[in-house]
Amino acid sequence: QVRLVASGGGSVDTGGSLRLSCEASSYSDSNYIVAWFRQAAGMGREPVAVISSDGRTKYADSVGSRFTCSEDKVKNTVYLNMDRVTPEGTAMYYCAVGYGAAFTKWTEEGRYNVWGRGTQVTVYP
Repeated sequence: QVRLVASGGGSVDTGGSLRLSCEASSYSDSNYIVAWFRQAAGMGREPVAVISSDGRTKYADSVGSRFTCSEDKVKNTVYLNMDRVTPEGTAMYYCAVGYGAAFTKWTEEGRYNVWGRGTQVTVYP
């Protein structure tokens, strides 16, 4: 089973940038989607961004064009570039992989087979 390791979290001031990484040990299927979700303290988990194995991306309205998802297939790593961050972005960020999952239903947590442990992002006002 694939193992996902999320990293790159840390503390950043409002308006700053951060890049998260999600490294996969290997994928058991060439057709997959990898998504980022986040969970603030005391809140539910919310979808942030997704990238498909063929390079399509989607983003939550809350992050719009400030976040960019990309993939390095050689390194089996998906990146989440976060620009112009806001305090609302303070959360634990998780990556997850779904095999054969419908790209259009990427916001549904049940579509994902494996989740990483998460990396904490703190944005100072």
